[in-house]
Amino acid sequence: MATKASAYLSMVERAQGSHAGEPAWLRDLRGSALAEFRRAGFPTTRHEDWRFTNVAPIGDTPFVEPPPAEVSPDEVARVLVPGVAGPVLVFVDGRFAGKLSTPAPPSGGVTLRPLADALLERPAVLEAHLGRYATVADRPFAALNTASFEDGAIVEVADAAVVEGAIQVVFLSTVTPAPAVSHPRVLVLLGRHSQARVVETFAGLGPTRGLTNAVSEFVLDEGAWLDHVRLQREPGSAFHVGRAQFHVGRAARVSSTALALGGLIARLDTVAVLAGEGADATLNGLYLADGVRLVDNHTDIDHAVPHGTSRQLYKGILDGRARGVFNGRVRVRPDAQKTDARQTNKTLLLSDDAQVNTKPQLEIFADDVKCTHGATVGQLSAEALFYLRARGIGEQDARAMLVRAFAADVTGRIGLDPLRADIDRRLASMLPGGRVAEVVA
Repeated sequence: MATKASAYLSMVERAQGSHAGEPAWLRDLRGSALAEFRRAGFPTTRHEDWRFTNVAPIGDTPFVEPPPAEVSPDEVARVLVPGVAGPVLVFVDGRFAGKLSTPAPPSGGVTLRPLADALLERPAVLEAHLGRYATVADRPFAALNTASFEDGAIVEVADAAVVEGAIQVVFLSTVTPAPAVSHPRVLVLLGRHSQARVVETFAGLGPTRGLTNAVSEFVLDEGAWLDHVRLQREPGSAFHVGRAQFHVGRAARVSSTALALGGLIARLDTVAVLAGEGADATLNGLYLADGVRLVDNHTDIDHAVPHGTSRQLYKGILDGRARGVFNGRVRVRPDAQKTDARQTNKTLLLSDDAQVNTKPQLEIFADDVKCTHGATVGQLSAEALFYLRARGIGEQDARAMLVRAFAADVTGRIGLDPLRADIDRRLASMLPGGRVAEVVA
């Protein structure tokens, strides 16, 4: 699909003028990414990692840069997690919206900045970290993001700081006259023995056929703890491609939950590199799709050193003619002895036409390890439905109860109580009678 990338290349090259004032290292980073995208183009189903996900509708759409848009505080409030204290950064169509954001208190040990401010105030930190983890080789959408992003969120948590509540980073897409593309960028740096919760939200403010192409990098220093939730609930007509990259240091721990509730085509690559001894990573995910929607989750956990622990639980709920994809890879390098890795993928099909392609992978090059994986695909239990019906519960309500119980195995693991309650409320509205229906902001 390399020829279809020409329009995107032209758009990126036109934007190079706006990057002229950036430091040389960032221009070099963008140039390398652009060269990689020019070489690779969009992936096709002939690529192993994309063989079940046809992105031709993305390549065929003549996206434009979104014009400036006004968003009201009420519209932002509808997508924030209610009842959660903490700083908020808001971006509208990929651009920082300072009037809609809430800064962090100066004494809280956390600093949030848009990228433009960080380039002036913390250039050495950005040069050391931005783009160093979410590399672009054979990652065409990440390359496109790195070459193109206009703005981004930079979060720094000081050593030993404990951030109360949650840090929320919100990316809103507005309705534009023509399909628009934005490239959200996030960099989160957690200092030694710090603790923080970060919620990334991607939402649309109406029906749009735009593309959100997001890259987030999370770097955990020794002993750091991160509780991360990624909530994607864009309109069912939109396209979403994302990458979440975690670099987990010695004795650090990350728990990440990815929720995919919208998008016509939605793809997320989640990569965790356990780079320090005693590192721990938990990756959970829940995705819902109906109609002809497609949701694709690829995970890659790299046990690079000994004594690492990883857990994965991904669940999908598919209705209509929707399709799901799960590809979960766990790599254990030759020196990564005493690794303990477990992976589980379960998919619930609510119709005869829904389908899922699941591929768990273990690549083990060490001998003293404990690694397991498993995948199941099924429909609602007739026995459980009969049990509920026998107690006077209607069929639609019984189906809804079973579907919500299936999803609760993932949502129940979210550590932030107000967020878990908010997600449960949204799921309840999405699953009347066991059906899946999109919810947009």
